[in-house]
Formats: sequence, C-alpha cells, structure tokens
Amino acid sequence: MVIVITINNIMKNYETLVDATNDLYKRGYTANLSLEGDTIDDKEQGIHMGADDFEIDEFYRFEGQSNPSDMSIVYGISSVKYKLKGVLVNAYGMYADDSSSAIAAKLHHNQVSTNLHGSDRPTS
Repeated sequence: MVIVITINNIMKNYETLVDATNDLYKRGYTANLSLEGDTIDDKEQGIHMGADDFEIDEFYRFEGQSNPSDMSIVYGISSVKYKLKGVLVNAYGMYADDSSSAIAAKLHHNQVSTNLHGSDRPTS
C-alpha cells in the first residue's frame, strides 16, 4: 500500500516502490543516494551531503503487502550545491535508522512531519 505525500504541490500515486523510483529516474532523479550516518552520499560521484546541502523535493511512503510494519520511504532529493537530483530509499517505522543526526532530523522531522497527518507524524 502506498501513502501519497506531497511537497511543492506535486501529487503522484504509485502502487509500488519500484514504480516510484522508476518515475523519479525518468524525471531526472538519476543519482543513487544512500544514508551514511551524518551524510547522504552519492558514492558514484564521491559526494557527501550534510543536512544543509540538499532539499527534499517529494517523497512517498510504502507499507509492505504482507507486513504493514515493513515500511519504506522513497525520497526525491536535489542539491543545488552539487548540481544533482537523486533517489534515496530509507526504512520507516520499526526498521528505521534511529540516528539522532541532523540528516535524520531533516528526513523524518523537519520537512516530512509538516506534510504528515495524525498518527503518521513522527514524535520528537
């Protein structure tokens, strides 16, 4: 099941995580990003972004078909500083990284929490 979240008035509805990542790729989000502690990295280009180096353009939350606690978020991320757009897939809920870094705060609290409703909002 997908839960549609909008930022900047973008509204898409995807059935699967693969559909979301494929569409983001088609729309120019070509960097394969990973969360590495206090940075979001594009390992192919050797880029390590801190919390101030990127923006979350859009994101989509998915729940597993057989296990609703198996949740992931697909982020469309851009960086003016590094002139890149990429995709970050991160666990949400039970399997989420419990890091207290500025990156985790930005991903799970800053921009995300203002767009979630009720029980979907992360706690501080």
